[in-house]
Amino acid sequence: MKPFGYLRAGSVEEAVRAGADHPGARYLGGGTNLVDLMKLGVEQPPLLIDVGRLPLDRIEERPDGGLRIGALVRNSELAAAAPVRDRYPALSQAVLAGASGQLRNTATTGGNLLQRTRCTYFQDTSKPCNKREPGTGCPAREGAHRDLAVIGHSEHCVATQPSDMAVALAALDATVHLHGPEGEREVPVTEFHRLPGDRPERDTVLRPGELITAIELPPARAAAHSCFRKARDRASFAFALVSVAAVLEVRDGAIQYAALAFGGLAHRPWRARAAEEVLVGAPATQGTFGRAADAELTAARPLPENGFKVPLARNLTVGVLADLAARD
Repeated sequence: MKPFGYLRAGSVEEAVRAGADHPGARYLGGGTNLVDLMKLGVEQPPLLIDVGRLPLDRIEERPDGGLRIGALVRNSELAAAAPVRDRYPALSQAVLAGASGQLRNTATTGGNLLQRTRCTYFQDTSKPCNKREPGTGCPAREGAHRDLAVIGHSEHCVATQPSDMAVALAALDATVHLHGPEGEREVPVTEFHRLPGDRPERDTVLRPGELITAIELPPARAAAHSCFRKARDRASFAFALVSVAAVLEVRDGAIQYAALAFGGLAHRPWRARAAEEVLVGAPATQGTFGRAADAELTAARPLPENGFKVPLARNLTVGVLADLAARD
């Protein structure tokens, strides 16, 4: 048994103070990932700060037409909410593509963003892993890496970020609201997760004691013309080999607006800026979609066993964009 302390926070401020005062403490919402990692011995926090009863469980309309989603909104509630389904369908589709119904009933919006990699070396404490124990090495590079990163990785880590929801949020230009010892701040979701570099143990830009309080979506604009699609080994309860979230606005056959993000390829949801530059202003054709995907994926550096992810990502991108163009 690994002993740990437990605190049920009565307010955001109390939670943040406790998080700042106890290095290594973890916030507990749904616990669907954290508790599993504690059972494996990967996470051994000295203190669990239960934030599950804080008033962060509402979806609110913003004056500008956007949505504010509390960090404790359950994944099932998020996917089913009418404003999300109608105005941000890619987000609803991404949440429904993840885990099982039972887990979605427990998992929270904030916790979904904080999922840790499913790399087998990270989850096996008998193996070395730079993400779990910095400086011990990355055996995945020469070992089992079929499911791991092909872009943005480093010699220190080739893990991938498993959240489907985060991929949709990246394409939708969402913002993460944080509350920490120094006050409140906002971080674009595209900058929330880090690439590994030489510090793979740091998944996010969270500062000590900071707590996710909400996710904010900007006004829908073209987001209603959005889609999420996921390629995986089996039809349910499987993490993405590759996923694509796309937003596309077409007028008179030409692309007026495009946003594209990949999952399953990198240490964070990968916003495909190079692809977007090719798309905007170009004709909405399969040729354009293919050129856009190629422009982004030219940066891929696959390992021996995961090169299949590059053509898979290309084909998935072309299919998603063609479907969205056909709707317009």
